[in-house]
Amino acid sequence: MSYDRNNVFAKILRGEIPCKKVHEDEHTLAFHDIRPQAPVHVLVIPKGEYESWDDFHATASDAELAAFSRAIGMVARQLGIAGDGYRLLSNCGVNGHQEVPHLHVHIVGGKLLGRMLPKD
Repeated sequence: MSYDRNNVFAKILRGEIPCKKVHEDEHTLAFHDIRPQAPVHVLVIPKGEYESWDDFHATASDAELAAFSRAIGMVARQLGIAGDGYRLLSNCGVNGHQEVPHLHVHIVGGKLLGRMLPKD
């Protein structure tokens, strides 16, 4: 797997494209989505060059893995959606409709979101 250093999130991490930051630490960055799908829609990304969950879990350090998980929970609390609930969404690969080839998790909430998938 070859990481694309010109993807939009890599450019945000380098400061070439601005973002509306929610959280930043040594290993993660969280920022508001530019096309929100709910009242709260924030992206959390690792700062390392990781394209997918598989890549991240296979090669990230324990510190990066822990920081990413902690950042997601901290951002949900910070945005006031932890109590009422929220959705975490991460599209992976072509079949998962991943639009940016950098691992990212969408935190979506602030309203009743409905079912993810229809009942059979």
